[in-house]
Amino acid sequence: MASAADQMAQSISLAKFAQATDLKKRLWFTIGALIVFRLLSYVPLPGVDPTALGILSQRTTGGVLDFFNTFSGGSLSRMSLIALGVMPYITASIVVQLATSLSPQLAAIKKEGESGRKRLNQYTRYGTVALTAVQGYFIAVGLETLGANSGIQAVIEPGFMFRLAAVISLIGGTMFLMWLGEQITTRGIGNGVSLIIMAGIVAHLPTTLVNLLEGGRTGSIDPVRLIGIIVAVVALVLFICFMERAQRRILIQYPKRATQRGMQADRSHLPLKLNTAGVIPPIFASSLLLMPLTISQFAGQRVAGESKWGDFIITLNQYLQHGSPVYMALYAAGIIFFSFFYTAVVFNPEETADNLKRHGGFIPGIRPGKNTETYFDYVLTRITVLGAAYLTIICLLPEYLVSALSIPFYLGGTSLLIVVNVTMDTVTQIQSHLLAQQYGDLIKKAKLRGRRVR
Repeated sequence: MASAADQMAQSISLAKFAQATDLKKRLWFTIGALIVFRLLSYVPLPGVDPTALGILSQRTTGGVLDFFNTFSGGSLSRMSLIALGVMPYITASIVVQLATSLSPQLAAIKKEGESGRKRLNQYTRYGTVALTAVQGYFIAVGLETLGANSGIQAVIEPGFMFRLAAVISLIGGTMFLMWLGEQITTRGIGNGVSLIIMAGIVAHLPTTLVNLLEGGRTGSIDPVRLIGIIVAVVALVLFICFMERAQRRILIQYPKRATQRGMQADRSHLPLKLNTAGVIPPIFASSLLLMPLTISQFAGQRVAGESKWGDFIITLNQYLQHGSPVYMALYAAGIIFFSFFYTAVVFNPEETADNLKRHGGFIPGIRPGKNTETYFDYVLTRITVLGAAYLTIICLLPEYLVSALSIPFYLGGTSLLIVVNVTMDTVTQIQSHLLAQQYGDLIKKAKLRGRRVR
């Protein structure tokens, strides 16, 4: 039976927005920040010829560049100030999080509370600057040699000064996006970094839809196939919504305590998400598989025939093309591996069992301590199997559609996951603000009635 809070949440309507002044301010701030992000994606790096870069970017498609270009909203293909987006920040955050679970020193800092969290955030910022500097340098070098064989120069004046200016500009752009994401999280609605990534992905949707409909109009895409693609996308979105909300609820019972109704035992549930790892496994697996193709693109045709290592890279790229059996198998294996690995990092059964024991909680039928830890590990392993299978299906099905049906655009499962997850989280936060507003109105009415009774 639904609780009073659930019933109140279901009764929330759009009419409540007129009364939620703070929520409207947060929404307008979020929209304004995302507009600033989109405007910055059109500001080019100093020393880059946008016309020549546009011609060269059409010739060098594929690889991890396209993967990150989707997350940056096209900023990477235009080589703007925010070409790297927030990916260095995400990578640094993941590295710090992994290091926290492996290093006793960092684990001790994490347990310090708010001060420890601030120190870890500071380490993440330092890592972001270092990663952006390294990636920015390689991007600057790659831009200088990008059109060497075709006679088109993307950089007006190559050299040390261009590389220095590019690295400084990219660091500034990434750090500004990181600050903008933190401002959205604090003063806006939703997670700022996630919203920035989603805004970059959504920016490509109009072009994707236009290409799809244009293909149906010109006859390059069969009408039946076009309808099948639309139905498949809708079905994938619904499937993602269902699976992301799925969870295994473990009953937790606490000792009895005296209440007005006598001795009663407190009960609660520990929710374990089916997909605990989120979108991290597809991102890591895609990055690892597409890295050789990116290396060969930066190196150009000089790699071929120069050495055994160059021949190996070229041969490897032939097997790692989108839709090839080897690519699909390795992609699935990478998603499964990182699903289990990252889940083990995020959820610690031993720590959870110790916290329950410390607060007097226990699972009915299971003794506290080691037995509870073993039970958590058993349940988590079972649901992670389902979560890894779900991620594999979501990410491989678009790959199969692109290769088997010859769709003229890339429909990424990772992009769908990010868009649906961020949208669901943002809507949940909006409902929470509206629910708090409604509770506040009820409290005010109760106080007024109490005064009248007096």
